[in-house]
Amino acid sequence: MTDIMISVEAARARIAAALLPMDSEPCTLIDAPGRTLAAPVIAALTQPPFAASAMDGYAVRSSDLGETPSRLSLQGESAAGHGFDLNLKPGHAIRISTGAPMPQGADQVVMQERAVRDGNHITLDDTPRPASNVRAAGIDFKAGDILLPAGTLLSPDAVALAAGSGGLELTVHRRPRVGILSTGDELVEPGQTPGPHQIINSIAWGLDGLVRQWGGEPVYLGIARDSKADVRARLEAARGLDLIVTIGGASVGDHDHLRQVFNAMDGELAFGKIAVKPGKPSWFGRLGESAFLGLPGNPVSSLVMARLLLQPALAILCGRPESLEFATVILGEDLPANGMRENFVRARIDRQTGRVHPLGNQDSSALSALVHSNALIRREVEAPAVRAGETTQILPL
Repeated sequence: MTDIMISVEAARARIAAALLPMDSEPCTLIDAPGRTLAAPVIAALTQPPFAASAMDGYAVRSSDLGETPSRLSLQGESAAGHGFDLNLKPGHAIRISTGAPMPQGADQVVMQERAVRDGNHITLDDTPRPASNVRAAGIDFKAGDILLPAGTLLSPDAVALAAGSGGLELTVHRRPRVGILSTGDELVEPGQTPGPHQIINSIAWGLDGLVRQWGGEPVYLGIARDSKADVRARLEAARGLDLIVTIGGASVGDHDHLRQVFNAMDGELAFGKIAVKPGKPSWFGRLGESAFLGLPGNPVSSLVMARLLLQPALAILCGRPESLEFATVILGEDLPANGMRENFVRARIDRQTGRVHPLGNQDSSALSALVHSNALIRREVEAPAVRAGETTQILPL
């Protein structure tokens, strides 16, 4: 039953059912971007801790301002980091800078562009507007507020918020260690000269970057040659990793030994192929304590299926919800009816028109076409033909 061809949605569901988030660990602020919170960030402080000026100007009592320019005496200054400790007297103003505490008795800030200073007096062209240009205490957050819930992907902005909350260390999920294993006698590493029947091993380095981008820690396992002994040795060396990702070697050819070795090592198969184009020979299971994802050997097939299967798998392992964010856009040209497999068409969105155009080269080996894509058009099984101007679903790249 595990070798019956299933849908992409069913494949994602089986992967999700087999995975759990990594354990938690402490993390410093400097290492936090790109990590996922395992525990919420709770504010230890109130921000701002006092009513503060929102701009440079003059703190006043709004009751001292009239309908015509008001002339007030200058009492002192409240600067950021220092403040003004005395009460503001009626008929007086305090020079104040952005972020400085509001003096006691002041309830409005007049921006400096509406003020003319003459020695120790100030003429203000403003009307009474209590709380104008004043940031109330706790307008951002208050002590005890949950600022970032568990499961939050820590963007630089989120890290800044966590830092402002008063904490120095965060609790995050451990980065999953992801082994990447290429297979095939036809491959040589970048920098080496291919033989007359060989090509460069390119996919592994694309997957390495995607794993890093999606929160994992890649571990390169090299190239397994077309022998059962070498494949087994590489897989034995990968034991203990959280996820093993293999490239190629799982088809039905005489030199494709990966699935045979996987079975001989008591691997547990969850599914063996997917009704999708490109990427039909993708498969998933478990080898000992490691989750196991097999990707096709064609570059585009492998990197497209990484978006559909590896990205949501890493989201779960990192402690985030499994989700792919599809969008609906307008087609820039006609598309024919689709067949019996869900199809993901490499395409480019025109930034001026907002319309999506499929690329001419859809060959599963054409990496250059994938690089020029910024979207995958999703074509469901037996979807009817659609015309330019109609809507279609895409996965942004």
